[in-house]
Amino acid sequence: MASTSADAGVPRPADLHCLADVERAAATVLPAAVRDFVGGGSGAEVTLDANRAALDRVFVVPRVLRDVSRCTTETTLVGRPARLPLAVAPVAYQRLVHPEGELAAARAAKAAGVPFTVSTLSSVPVERLIAAGGAVWFQLYWLREPGRSLDLVRRAEDAGAEAVMLTVDVPWMGRRLRDVRNRFTLPDHVRAAHLAAGPSTAHRLPYGAASAVAAHTRAAFSPALTWSSVAELRERTRLPLVLKGVLAAEDAVRAAECGVDAVVVSNHGGRQLDGAVPSADALPDVVAAVAGRCEVLLDSGVRGGTDMLRALALGASGVLVGRPPLWGLAVAGEDGVRRVLELLAEEFRDALGLAGCADVAAARELRAVRRQW
Repeated sequence: MASTSADAGVPRPADLHCLADVERAAATVLPAAVRDFVGGGSGAEVTLDANRAALDRVFVVPRVLRDVSRCTTETTLVGRPARLPLAVAPVAYQRLVHPEGELAAARAAKAAGVPFTVSTLSSVPVERLIAAGGAVWFQLYWLREPGRSLDLVRRAEDAGAEAVMLTVDVPWMGRRLRDVRNRFTLPDHVRAAHLAAGPSTAHRLPYGAASAVAAHTRAAFSPALTWSSVAELRERTRLPLVLKGVLAAEDAVRAAECGVDAVVVSNHGGRQLDGAVPSADALPDVVAAVAGRCEVLLDSGVRGGTDMLRALALGASGVLVGRPPLWGLAVAGEDGVRRVLELLAEEFRDALGLAGCADVAAARELRAVRRQW
């Protein structure tokens, strides 16, 4: 179990001044296998590293002589108000890093005024998270029994979820070598709260398997997810529908034609196809292709307010952040996640004003230059 910031040697949230500080602090409290599960990517982790490099190649051309005495970071995401152009991304099994898990993270997102996305593989059920207040989106993995997937969507709707996010890039889990080498399994106290109760392959290594979580998801997830599944889901839910894991412009166009409300340009944080294009590199083509027919969000590699400004300048409506809130959760529970979101808000407001933008709409009109090296 992870320690908290009350433990000797772990910085207090107020002493963490950027997300890199939070990551370093989390590394001191997380067990090595959990740290690898959270931080690792697939294969040689080429795409994992490339996500950061791609964002660092983006330079924004600031404007001057504009009144930025009153900068507002408020916006809308998928038609709903948010204090920042940011949503907390779905991350599985958060009780791995803190006893309260997703519940603490959802409370922090509520305080920050941003949506919290609860995973199908959440270790806390969606009903408890929505009862905590705030805007909650439900992330769906398409299961081998489609009826179970639709049941989960109805369950989330009934509980009060504000959007459904279908992840489309996981027919099965990518080969994550850190987990393979660690022969990673979940501890008994951490379970996927939305899936059937009882023993799971995520808690033991089946014969011939090297990662219990990979074996579990391979058994549970359907590799037969297609556009017809998207159309069925669109018909069955009254909630805004978001597709996460889109990189090809052609797929983004097809998504818009299916009536989705938003696409998330994402390579799953470098955890699926190693060698997939960095999300920031794919973003401009997707934005141009959908031509305003649906919102476009950026996921994978966002590590600060400047990255949020870069994403907006490249045409995104907002960003998703996944690992940083988990680092904060590991360091200090709800207070740690609050600190992560406070830092992102402070950095984004600073970047917005220094770029000559009084609001999010102005940031989306900035010109971005992409350096090649």
